[in-house]
Amino acid sequence: MIISTKGRYVLRVMIDLAEHCDGGYIPMKDVAERQEISLKYLEKILPVLTKNNMIEGVHGKGGGYRLTRKPEDYSVGEILRLTEGDLAPVACLECDPKPCGRTADCRTFPMWQKFTRMMNDYFDSIAIADLMRDDFADQMIDS
Repeated sequence: MIISTKGRYVLRVMIDLAEHCDGGYIPMKDVAERQEISLKYLEKILPVLTKNNMIEGVHGKGGGYRLTRKPEDYSVGEILRLTEGDLAPVACLECDPKPCGRTADCRTFPMWQKFTRMMNDYFDSIAIADLMRDDFADQMIDS
């Protein structure tokens, strides 16, 4: 599984909204400019966040977007699963996989299951608030 541009951009948007929150709404053109993401692309990916109550938006003068929760209450795993679907590295572990007659005898299936659990646990252990910390990168390198 490779995280798509959509998944990476959504994380950048969520961090940007968290870093610039002051209780008000942040114009998406400001986020687009800071993150160097086209406004047109953001307009395509933001509906999934608003539909799932991750952010809320207001149109018109003084409008924009803001988080619906505190940055520490969003996990990277939750955001990636929302934008990428499940995070399964192989087709047989995806939601509603095509039936595979080899699953019972597959010698690699347990390995993929464990890897999927480890990846989900890892992403679930990181909050948007963690990504906002200046020392987060150093902490990741050292661990």
